[in-house]
Amino acid sequence: MASHMATHMANRLRPLILVALLAAPLPAAAQEASGEGTAPPAPPGLSTGEPVAPKPGQSYLRGKEGDWDIRCIKAESGPERCQLYQLLRDEAGNAVAEFTVFDLPDNGQIVAGATVVTPLETLLTQGLTLAVDGGQAKRYPFTFCNRIGCYVRIGLTKDDLDAYRRGSVANVQIAPAAAPTQAVTLSVSLKGFTKGFEAVALPAAVTGLEGLAGGN
Repeated sequence: MASHMATHMANRLRPLILVALLAAPLPAAAQEASGEGTAPPAPPGLSTGEPVAPKPGQSYLRGKEGDWDIRCIKAESGPERCQLYQLLRDEAGNAVAEFTVFDLPDNGQIVAGATVVTPLETLLTQGLTLAVDGGQAKRYPFTFCNRIGCYVRIGLTKDDLDAYRRGSVANVQIAPAAAPTQAVTLSVSLKGFTKGFEAVALPAAVTGLEGLAGGN
């Protein structure tokens, strides 16, 4: 009987408590926050987070130029080492390969470098073929593979860079090991390449891009 009465009283009190809560005046801070153009405060116990700056030696996204990401390695001091990055997808939209371009000191025929990372299932003996806007194709050998994928390291001449600057798209062709005759063609957009390469240009005093050249 007592339990039944307690339940009955609780049911009667619930609407009264709700009305009292709705009618109660808001704290001054909450009233100010509800004004026009002012965001309400976050509920207690919830965090909106804070930006985390990259630490020296860490890779981070500095910006974008066209279809290229500008990725840099945070330096403790002085200029940072940067490269252009693009994720290559097949016709179905699946991520297949990574393409990076970086500057090198102008002390020889090779003035810049590129790294292409392909799946481990790639047929290595076929190499990788690259052509800009249907021009003269070049074949490059695979250098090594690790748990991430298989790497092609490309040396770019001034003529190669000029073709990238003028071009619209570069086609990369690889062959799957399971189906050697069914070549896979991936498109590298060259939109934004000229300005992007200027953004990652290597200061004369900076050398030693082994980390970037390795595709990190």
